[in-house]
Amino acid sequence: MDIHHYLKDRQGLIDRTLERYLRGWKQHPKNLNKAMHYSVFSGGKRLRPILTLAVGGLFGAKSRVLLPFACTLELIHTYSLIHDDLPALDNDDLRRGKLTSHKLFGEGIALLSGDALLAEAFHLMTRPQSVRALDCMLVVELVREISHAAGVDGLVGGQAVDLEVGGQTMDIATVEYIHARKTGALFLTAARVGARIGRAAPKDLRRISRYAERLGLAFQITDDILDAGNSSGEAKQSENHNDNNNKEAEKATYPSVAGLPTARARVRELLKNCLKEVEPFGIAADPLRGIAQFVVERAV
Repeated sequence: MDIHHYLKDRQGLIDRTLERYLRGWKQHPKNLNKAMHYSVFSGGKRLRPILTLAVGGLFGAKSRVLLPFACTLELIHTYSLIHDDLPALDNDDLRRGKLTSHKLFGEGIALLSGDALLAEAFHLMTRPQSVRALDCMLVVELVREISHAAGVDGLVGGQAVDLEVGGQTMDIATVEYIHARKTGALFLTAARVGARIGRAAPKDLRRISRYAERLGLAFQITDDILDAGNSSGEAKQSENHNDNNNKEAEKATYPSVAGLPTARARVRELLKNCLKEVEPFGIAADPLRGIAQFVVERAV
């Protein structure tokens, strides 16, 4: 399949859906609304919600049922980037070539816009329409799973460890621990949400979970490789590039610990594992194969 066409098509669907959801934000304070909209539409590839749609589609779930949960994950991801860029954490001026939220709107509004996006994410996936379309208990379980991925054992916990070990000597296990939480948790949950809405059998859910775990780790190691290449003057294509090479050199990255050749070898191994996990699904899993290859081939 043409994965670039697929990704562009799915990204367009998600962007239109987010725009429709965000119309209701006009009632918010003016600067807060601007800051929220600015960050949500700052050029992200929407890989996490696309993964939810792809996995859900594999098991027969309808896009209209998947979209609220897919967009929820994008709002959570966006909130995390806003907070990640703040002076208290990474103190970055640019992301994806654009001014970060706090540089444009001030630290207070940026902080509050991140808070608002996180709150709106939970508001979105618990809308009456979503509850009516699914079993109430399943909605509760999905909310629990997503909140776990965003919390202490997931995204926030990974960020905290990353902050604590900054500048220290680390081993590969520590780097993978951070990556599996700070980045991988939302990838894993994005896939699992799609599978659970599609009522995947337990063995299929386990297979999809293994695929997503490896995909999330491969995504972050690939970004590490691209950041390392940028620091060396090579072309830069990482999704969340913040244009600050000095800070990148201080972070827990795979190339800084193991070297670029080992990092690339690890990514190729993870891709091979991803493809193996979706073999039993046949051609129906072509979008998942394409996503994994797209993620890895950015760097290797």
